[in-house]
Parts: sequence; structure tokens; C-alpha cells
Amino acid sequence: MALLRSYVSGSWHTAADEGVPLHDAATGEEVARISSAGVDFAAALEYGRRVGGPALRELTFHQRAALLKALASHLREHREELYALSARTGATLGDSKFDIDGGIGVLFSYGSKGKRELPNDTVYVEGNVEPLSRGGTFVAQHIATPLRGVAVQINAFNFPVWGPLEKFAPAFLAGVPSLVKPASSTAYLTARLVELIVESGILPEGSLQFVAGSVGDLLDHVTAQDLVSFTGSASTAQKLRTHPAIVRNAVRFNAEADSLNCSILGPDAVRGTTEFDLFVKQLTTEMTVKAGQKCTAIRRAFVPAELLDDVAAAAAERLAKVTVGNPASEGVRMGALASLEQREEVRRSLKALLDAGSVVFGDPEKVDVVDADAERGAFISPVLLKADPERSEPHEVEAFGPVSTLMPYTSTEQVVDFAARGGGSLAGSVVSADKEFVREVVLGAAPFHGRLLVLDAEDAKESTGHGSPMPQLVHGGPGRAGGGEEMGGIRGVLHHMQRTAVQGSPAVLSAVTGRWVAGAPRAEGVHPFRKSLAELKIGDSVVAGPRTVTQEDVDHFAEFTGDTFYAHTDPEAAAANPLFGGIVAHGYLVVSFAAGLFVSPEPGPVLANYGLENLRFLTPVKVGDSLTVTLTAKQITPRIDQEYGEVRWDADVTNAEGESVAKYDVLTLVSKEQP
Repeated sequence: MALLRSYVSGSWHTAADEGVPLHDAATGEEVARISSAGVDFAAALEYGRRVGGPALRELTFHQRAALLKALASHLREHREELYALSARTGATLGDSKFDIDGGIGVLFSYGSKGKRELPNDTVYVEGNVEPLSRGGTFVAQHIATPLRGVAVQINAFNFPVWGPLEKFAPAFLAGVPSLVKPASSTAYLTARLVELIVESGILPEGSLQFVAGSVGDLLDHVTAQDLVSFTGSASTAQKLRTHPAIVRNAVRFNAEADSLNCSILGPDAVRGTTEFDLFVKQLTTEMTVKAGQKCTAIRRAFVPAELLDDVAAAAAERLAKVTVGNPASEGVRMGALASLEQREEVRRSLKALLDAGSVVFGDPEKVDVVDADAERGAFISPVLLKADPERSEPHEVEAFGPVSTLMPYTSTEQVVDFAARGGGSLAGSVVSADKEFVREVVLGAAPFHGRLLVLDAEDAKESTGHGSPMPQLVHGGPGRAGGGEEMGGIRGVLHHMQRTAVQGSPAVLSAVTGRWVAGAPRAEGVHPFRKSLAELKIGDSVVAGPRTVTQEDVDHFAEFTGDTFYAHTDPEAAAANPLFGGIVAHGYLVVSFAAGLFVSPEPGPVLANYGLENLRFLTPVKVGDSLTVTLTAKQITPRIDQEYGEVRWDADVTNAEGESVAKYDVLTLVSKEQP
């Protein structure tokens, strides 16, 4: 059989030995062999730092985002091939789509978020400018820049496509190259994924490397600029976390480990309610998708004591309809575990769980299968247990397969306590229409969970479900779950970057960040609205005004808009207002006057005003006040796929005494070249 190759230091590497056989989870046939013998791990890491890192850092966030989208589109064209290979891991077509389409979806999501939420620049500016001096000449700003190392990603066997892609996407968008090491039992699917990526030629060289087989001495060579992200058992996570090089160099380490996730049925969700049916359906689905081999699957199901028998009967009825067998066969709803070794591990865990309870449905040692040999393939029946929640075993032992345990509770306080006994989980869910119950459970269980889903009749049709991590949301959990976080939208990108506080003058900060900072030099001359994106510079400015606000202006605006709030129309009431002491102009009148002052009305490079942000009214404007506006180009963001870009302008409206009466950002679309 083929020996899986590693892709390191810019070329494919084939081990000199015969490797270890990998087997089809359903048939037991040998699929491939795997070995990393001969891989120079120190050289691979150095190659990523020396070749991949610089190539990525030359690109802006928007350019990296575009490459992620291009890669996602390329992989989508090869889904059928990946589905077919995924079946050999024991996955049904539905399981395969969950893994493969989910991974491709993460690439699309980060491609979109990168373009929408990050600048078309190589530096990320975080938060507001911090004033550090009374005169305003000494200020500070937090920036984030890519780490100059490699993101080492060690993945689990259960998601051979989604796992590497959900780690790779935020690292790539941050500008950090990745080295992917999948779990061996399903590595043949990840290997083909990487072959497709490399063959596409979409990514800069060195931005993705792949190791088939053991990690050898890889971790001996990590530095303070590298990152390690691990998905797997808590015991392995502990060993990696305490590796001498990781400890010595304070290497950023992220772990997603064991998780005894729970789902809680509310007391209101009695048989016959929508929520009761949703709970039972979700429980059985989470047990059987990927044959229960999901880090987010429901392991503990808490139900009101008086509903325990009803839930057990309804769940058993649904589980009886689940057909187990060859995932390539029509009608099969649950395939095999990833390997015979994994099946034996599940059976060992079940023995410990049975000490604390009894079987509601299933037989750990026997299962009827379709189009397969039940012993040669890694098949196991779905097993639903019922246990005493005061016993420790259900809160400590995870059977990583199609196994869940029903347990009763008698009060909200008690079920929150039971949920916490899992020691920290990736995901939990509450199924109830009782908002007060939901609030108490969510706030009580939140410190022990990375994500909580509230499921009811209102959101059920659009809910992605208990076990579906989303790229926009944090995937991780405290305690037993590893204490880490993955994805989470831009949070995941920033995990791969160094946050640095830069202190200096406004001019220095403007130069470093590429954004104009108040107090930095401004350039007046040609009206900036007459300049194309190619001509416009940060700091280009126009000062316009003054314009005196009259009583007629205030009255007309009130009548025209219908905004007759007393502070603008009732002199006596306005005088009694401690904030105003008399009639004041509408804030939006002030903004409108400012626009009239700074606009250059003739056709030109400015295509549209598409909004304003951060508006604050700082000083009341009274009749007779004169207004001046200073508009300064604050940030310029060309769109890589359009003939225009975005310009953010700093708008400062002041009165005759120089006091700011309003501050805000104006957003415009500007042509890259003169029309």
C-alpha cells in the first residue's frame, strides 16, 4: 500500500522504512502506511520561519483573506473525492459533509471576516489611542503584528479535514505559517487534503507544511515565536504543555481536550412540547453523528426527575431506528469508529460507566450491521445509559463514541452543580422555553463552559445544533476541556499575533499604524475630496466654516424632521434642564451643518458617503454659536477587488471658543484613480 508522504521544507518526503499500516474503519482493509522517519523537524520549522513567514507578512490581511477564499473554492471542487476517502474513516456521507464542508466553510468564513473586519494593511490597530500626557504630545496605541514563528498544529483523528483547516485559517490570516500533524489513524484523508492544497499553487511557499507520522523531536525545536495547538486527550495535552522547550520558551500553547459536555432539559419541556422533542432529537443525533466521535457530543443528559422515564423511552425509540453499517451503503445512518483500538477504548470506558448505572438502549459487545463484518470493522451500537448523578463516574469518564448518560435532577441549583462537575466543557445546551430557568442555568454554568446553546421552538429551525462549532465563535473550554480557545472570529487571528503597546508622539503613532492620530500633522491645500485614492494621504485635511446657528435654523429643523424634543422647542423647560440651561440645537442639525461645510459638491473621486461611526455630542450648541469643522483623512483602505476603496475621515466640529461640540468618523468610498 502507499506510504503517506510528508510535505516539509518545500518538497515531498517519503520515509525510508515501511511505515505502520492504517486500516479502513469499516472493512479492516489496509488503506495506507504511515511514517515520519527521516523528517528533519528542526529544518522544517526553520523553513517555515525563513520562507513561509516572510512571504505571508508581505501580504495584507485582505490579500490573505482572498487567498483563503480561493483555496476554499478550489477544495469545494474536490469534495466528492474527499467524501469517498472519508468513508474509509467510518464516516457516513452526512458525517463526511460535517467534516469536509465544515472545514471548507471555515476558510470561507475567515476569508469574509478578514476582508470585512481587518484592514487592508499588515498591522492591526487595537483599541483607542491612549493619552499619556496633559498636552497631548505623548500618547500610546496597542498594535498586533504576526509572530515570527510557525503554528504547530497537532490534530485528533475524528475530524481529519475540519480539524486542520479550522486551525490553519486564523493562523494564515494572521500571517503565520502552519505545520500540520494529524492523528495517524485517519491521516490518509488529511494527506490527500494537503496534496490538493499544494497542487493548487494558491498558497505562498512555506505557509503550509504537513507531517505524516509521529512528531519525533519536533517540539524540541520550538521557540518563543512559535505556537503549539493541540486537540486530543487531556493526558496528552498535559505532557505537551509541560514539554521542556514549551515551558522554557513560554511557547503559546492551546489545548482542546476531553469534554463531558452536557445538555439540560427544562422542567417546562414535558412530553408533547416542542422542546421535549427537540431535546430527544438533539441527544440521539449527537450520539450518532460521526459515531459519537465529536469533542462536542453530549455525554451527560440532565432531565427533571419526573421526566426521566419519558425521555429514556423516547430516546430509545429513536435510537432503535438508527441503522449501523458500512457508511458507503444506502440507508446506513451510523458508520464505524475510526479504528478497532478506538472501539476497545470505548468499551473499557463503558465498563466504568456501567458501575454507576444501567443500559437504557444498546449492547456494547454486540451490534447488527449492514454490508459489513461487525468484528473486522470498528462497529459499536449506540449505547444510552441511565445513572445516579451523585456518582463520580458519569462526570469523570468519557466514552468517546456513541454513548450518552441520562441523569435526573430536582432543582435548578442542583442541575447547575451537576453541569459543573464535568470539570470544564467545550459545549453545553439548555432546552427550554422558560426564560427565567434558562437565565439561571446559563449564568450558573457559563464559568464552566466555552459555549452554551439555548434551544427552543423559536430558534430550532435555524439553530446549527449543540455539537457544531462555528468559526465566528470561540471553540474551547476551561479546566478539563483544555483551557484553550480556537477560532472565535478575529480573536483566533489575534492569538497568532503579538500585542505591543507603542508609546510616542501623535506623529510617530500615525507613521507606525498608518492611521492619522489627533495631534499629528495635517496637510491643507487641495480639497481632499478632489483627490483620488492614489493621491490622498493620511493627514490630508480641510477646515471649513464658520457657520452661525440661528433660532430660525433650530425651529426649521424641528418642524422639518418632527424632532420637537423640548430642549429644542420649549425655552422654559430647556432652561430648567441642568445639562443645557436653555434652547440648544439638535445634534443632528450640527452634523448636517458640518457636512454642508466640508463637502466638495462637484463630481469627482468621492463616490459615496456610506455612514458615520463613533458619534459623540460633547458640548451643547446654542443659538448664536459659530461652528467650524475640521475633516482629516484618518485611514485609507483600498479594496483589492474593486476600483475604489474606503476612506475614514476624522470629523471634529468646534465652536468659536475652540471647544469640540461633536466628534465622529465619516466613511466614504473613493475611486482609486481620477474619473
